[in-house]
Amino acid sequence: MDVQNREAVTPPGVLERALRLFADVRRGEGWTAILLTLNVFLLLTAYYLLKVSREPLILVSGAETKSYAAAGQALLLIPALKLYDVLARHVGRMMLIATVTLFFVFNLLVFAFLSRLGIPLGVAFYLWVGIFSVMIMAQFWSFANDVYSPEQGKRLFAILGIGSSVGAVVGTRIAKSLFPPLGPYGLMVVAAGVLLLCLFLFWVVHLRTCTSCRDVGVPTNPEKPFGKVGGFRLMLTERYLLVIGALSILRNWVNTIGEYVLDRILLHNAAAQTSSAVSLGQYVASFKADYFAWVNSVEVLIQLFLVSRILKYLGIGGALLVLPLISLSGNMALSFLPLLSLSLAAKVSENSVDYSLQNTTANALFLVVSRDAKYKAKAVIDTFLYRVGDVMSAAGVWVGGVLGATTTHFTTLNIFLSVAWLGLVLVVAREHRRRLERHEPAERSMPSAVPA
Repeated sequence: MDVQNREAVTPPGVLERALRLFADVRRGEGWTAILLTLNVFLLLTAYYLLKVSREPLILVSGAETKSYAAAGQALLLIPALKLYDVLARHVGRMMLIATVTLFFVFNLLVFAFLSRLGIPLGVAFYLWVGIFSVMIMAQFWSFANDVYSPEQGKRLFAILGIGSSVGAVVGTRIAKSLFPPLGPYGLMVVAAGVLLLCLFLFWVVHLRTCTSCRDVGVPTNPEKPFGKVGGFRLMLTERYLLVIGALSILRNWVNTIGEYVLDRILLHNAAAQTSSAVSLGQYVASFKADYFAWVNSVEVLIQLFLVSRILKYLGIGGALLVLPLISLSGNMALSFLPLLSLSLAAKVSENSVDYSLQNTTANALFLVVSRDAKYKAKAVIDTFLYRVGDVMSAAGVWVGGVLGATTTHFTTLNIFLSVAWLGLVLVVAREHRRRLERHEPAERSMPSAVPA
């Protein structure tokens, strides 16, 4: 009896039936999906603990310092990724993950220790969090891409995305409640403990999937060291990876310009709305709180009930088209009517889809690449190239300031960038279909489906 027929006659367990509310989870896939979802939930919780910690430390040095430090993150990622490549040549999957995670845990303890010596750490910690946030999440999704087949990933990544979305919301609330008694450095110690728990979950899933592979005779060795080709070279020599990298730059570039447009319109509107009873800071803080609440709420709903269904019926390529179309329509509307309410609606729509559907789909693109590319090239794309988008946005804002650009000029720039984004999506969707067709015969020839 083949795999498909066996799945048809074997009913799913209680856990799988419960998870089917959110995605097509099949028998034997439930527990690993839950463990990975819990892992990414905790990773996001740790990140938001650190994100809240960094703000009061960096803002002591001024808002301009924070802006310049954001660009410095991209430069620091180059040597960080080189060291990551060197490490990957000598160790396997689990040792790579353990080394990187324990390195970050050690860093946090060092920051907490240095704080007791009265050493100013604002800029250094801000730079560190920028590197940590992109590398730790790239590492998680590399692991998920390694655990799941392309067919499984398309179905189950939506479940993992729930952990990411809910972790961001819960992490913010936990940080808000813990900050008064613990302060920024106390939150760092808590985050270090959370990362150790995440490492344990990585180890459990690693053992489960390795056992599954041996049971069905799949010739895989996750502990085999990776190849000698570095992440930058892997990306530059494969057209598919190069286009994904360009998508990462454009995605962050458009998003960051959109945030700048929202802030411009907000400050212009605040000048007319503030009074002696309501300060500028109070007005902006109230607006931003409502904005983040809307984004988080809509994001969770999309991740829970829409992502898996959009991927099922539209596929990877169709799902990738949603965000640039939203961005294009929003910026076109703002070019004619630069209203605060319209800008708010546009950014809530864009960011909620970005953090849910787009994030899940972008990670699924790596299901059809080599194992080395899943770890090395993905790390380059999700960290360095993502930060390049920040640099491009900052450069555009600086040039616009020198030339006296208006809000309409920035929305027009985003329109052109969104059109280019749509073109790249069509290219990567075509290449993804080709690669998926090459994977399907290999999956059908396996003796059994590897339980996830």
